[in-house]
Amino acid sequence: MNLTVETFPTLRDAAGAVGDKARYLGGGTLLMRAVNYGDKAVERIVISREVDRSVRSEGQGVRIGAGATMADVLAAGDLTMLHPVARMVGGPAVRNMATVGGNLFAAAPYGDMATAFLALEATVQMADGQSLPIESFLSGRARMRGLVAAVIVPRVDPATFRWKKVSQIKPKGVSMLSIAAVLRGAGRVDEARIAFGSMGPTPLRAKAAEQALRGCAPDAAGIAPALAVCCDGLHPVDDELATAWYRRAVAPVHLKRLLLGVQ
Repeated sequence: MNLTVETFPTLRDAAGAVGDKARYLGGGTLLMRAVNYGDKAVERIVISREVDRSVRSEGQGVRIGAGATMADVLAAGDLTMLHPVARMVGGPAVRNMATVGGNLFAAAPYGDMATAFLALEATVQMADGQSLPIESFLSGRARMRGLVAAVIVPRVDPATFRWKKVSQIKPKGVSMLSIAAVLRGAGRVDEARIAFGSMGPTPLRAKAAEQALRGCAPDAAGIAPALAVCCDGLHPVDDELATAWYRRAVAPVHLKRLLLGVQ
């Protein structure tokens, strides 16, 4: 297997070189595994000398450079609500290399941080200057050409954000499924946003469950209608971790625990 490595001065320049059989190398936790296993879909590796690992306030949110690693997220005081997500991405060696930008392109069962970003209504900034809502970015990911420059995460009350990862190996195993949720309201749920990972080719919102939660009390009886429809619009598959049937069967169980704050 012959590989060509091309280095560019800026991320924008590198973005123009990415395409068929040409992949961008960020942290390399997924790409280099594919290369080591002889993936014939990779013939060229594209590298940029411009790597943005910064985390800084921007407007009403926090801007995370696409080159920021999971370790960088854990070190950022402005991202404390995302620490539980980053902490569950592999072990220390992986967290020191795996990038925020790369996680957005990770195919299921990977992509835990992308699932959290979907629940938080993040915005993806591309290297060409275009900005996309995270849901639009994920839905078009298969057709995406270009590179991510940064992710903007809106500031939310940390108490409204909830996260759960279900894996066979705890705490850092690959996700059989993951759930991120933002719930707003006092006594009643005024607004809900729920995202599932590993329940489709990309993280997906459970929009039927979100609708069913609005106006309900956040107790077992109040959330029951949302649990009944939480898999509507999701597309789990059979893989080495679990069957699609099993994922659909346990998703309501884990969503109930998440919504009620039960481990």
